[in-house]
Amino acid sequence: MEPWELRRAVEAGRAIASELGLQVDDVVVIHNSDRVALRLVPCEVLARVAPSGHLADSEFEVEVARRLADVDAPVAELDPRVDPRVHVRDGFAISLWTYYEPVGSEIASDDYADVLLRHHAALRQIDLDAPQFTDRVAGALREVNDREHSPELSVSDRELLSDTLGGLSAAISSETAGDQLLHGEPHPGNLLNTRRGPLFVDLATCCRGPVEFDLAHTPEEVGKHYAGADHSLIQRCRALNWAMFSAWRWRRVDQMPDREHWRVEGLNQVRAALDRCGLG
Repeated sequence: MEPWELRRAVEAGRAIASELGLQVDDVVVIHNSDRVALRLVPCEVLARVAPSGHLADSEFEVEVARRLADVDAPVAELDPRVDPRVHVRDGFAISLWTYYEPVGSEIASDDYADVLLRHHAALRQIDLDAPQFTDRVAGALREVNDREHSPELSVSDRELLSDTLGGLSAAISSETAGDQLLHGEPHPGNLLNTRRGPLFVDLATCCRGPVEFDLAHTPEEVGKHYAGADHSLIQRCRALNWAMFSAWRWRRVDQMPDREHWRVEGLNQVRAALDRCGLG
């Protein structure tokens, strides 16, 4: 968010928590993109604040968290002191979560695979109306194909992303017989190492697809420890995921920090992933 919008988001998060009886003496910005994560001190709440246009996504995330808590999934929990719902204030959708103090050690590949296996098992226990992974790909493809939405994307790079998104999405969906509920983006930034063990966050990306779609977001070594994974499919999903990532970065309205770097890096990663699949 721009500085002026971030200030409003911070005040909205502080106000909602205070109105609900939580003590807020200070606010620390943990993450700032098109949505922000705020640590509220000393009540130790993580407030996730998004523009109200993302209200449906925030409500979906809260519902996913509520259902996964019932099956003891390895995910961050909503704050138990307040109602599990999304609050709207000053043009922002705000949800309140337990804040987990991170521990310093890096999560080993086998532990990463184990927690993802347990998360997938928990996701199979809940009944949830979630989009297919192909719906998310289609959204990225619309951004690429709309020159008004991505005006700075060159002709050749637009063709690369369009062909990758459309071709791989169709091929993967036709080749995989089964799918299940997935986290959607279980990359290292969405896996916290806490005193309770590794916990997944950012549940709004939950979708249906092959487990390899999730594994493609993790470090390369993780897939080697995940029983039954199709490693060729992981590589194709990795190329697809980088193409989606790149599509979001080239949107005119994208607010990811260091966006210019990630625009270039994303396209480089797409080409490298396609080469590894023999599709370059």
